[in-house]
Amino acid sequence: MVWTKQRLNNLFFFLGCAACVVMLFTFDVSFVELWDHLCHAGYWLIPIIGIWIVVYGLNALAWQAIIKGNCKESQQQTANSPKLPSFWRIYRLTITGYALNYATPVGGLGGEPYRIMELSKDIDKQHATSSVILYAMMHFFAHFWFWFISIFIYLALVLVGDMPMTIAIGTVLGIIILFCLVAFWIFSKGYRNGLVVYVLGLIGKIPFLKGWSRRFRGNHAEALRNIDAQISALYGQDTKAFYTSLILEYSSRMVQSLEVMFMLLLFGIDNGGGLDGMVLTYLHSVLIVAFTTLFANLIGFLPMQIGVQEGGFVLSIAALGLSAALGIFVSIICRVREILWIAIGMALMKIKE
Repeated sequence: MVWTKQRLNNLFFFLGCAACVVMLFTFDVSFVELWDHLCHAGYWLIPIIGIWIVVYGLNALAWQAIIKGNCKESQQQTANSPKLPSFWRIYRLTITGYALNYATPVGGLGGEPYRIMELSKDIDKQHATSSVILYAMMHFFAHFWFWFISIFIYLALVLVGDMPMTIAIGTVLGIIILFCLVAFWIFSKGYRNGLVVYVLGLIGKIPFLKGWSRRFRGNHAEALRNIDAQISALYGQDTKAFYTSLILEYSSRMVQSLEVMFMLLLFGIDNGGGLDGMVLTYLHSVLIVAFTTLFANLIGFLPMQIGVQEGGFVLSIAALGLSAALGIFVSIICRVREILWIAIGMALMKIKE
């Protein structure tokens, strides 16, 4: 059976809808308790959910910078080249792509192919593929910078007496720093030389995929080399687009931390109030998000990270000396927010432009 773009679109739509249903029935609390938590959140649900309009907006701007930088050379060389997609279209594909990533194991099996399929309607397939790969790389690259800088935020709070420091904590922080430094080196290699051909070579070492990898590389050798060339060109030739995208992606993590801050304030946790108290509460929120996302990404093969995100929130909040009940509340409200944005992403998928 030939899989047309419309059939693939319907398949992705079905996956997202199925994910919403699965997530609704995999809460660790009853629907009565869930309703109690939602009532407790009250009007705070508006900024908690609404802040993701800004988060996804920053993500879309980061991706748009990559698309413009990646297509700049071809746009200059071809007088009749197609117009690049509008910000609204990129914003819509950003939300839908992340919704599909939430819905599939090993995030990216749904969102990234969908983005390539849709973006190839606006630009050629090779640039669409390299732009999506570059953005996925940038998304993870910014994650490592977020974790790396969060270590130094923690150390700064240790110096002012706000956070504890023990041998065990110091060891964990040291391991995370080493982990991030290794990741920075790997990303620098990928950005300089491209990584598609290299990754396909690694896949070719897997027994059952060896033949497929060899055939795919043979049939698409020139296209794969062009994609790798486009990946390395952005880092080597358009540093403005590269660092603009990185700053925007990193900023989205910092804005995302406001979601947790709102929930801490809901529970009356403001570290004494005033400007100093609010800044401290925000920095605590950054650390909570950093630890939780690190924990979730290390075990990211689970569909929708069921149970992983919840455990990460409980552990990170408990590590700050706060109650486990608060951790459960935060994880449940975040899960509700995910379901809502998956539903929004699925609805946006069916909007015809």
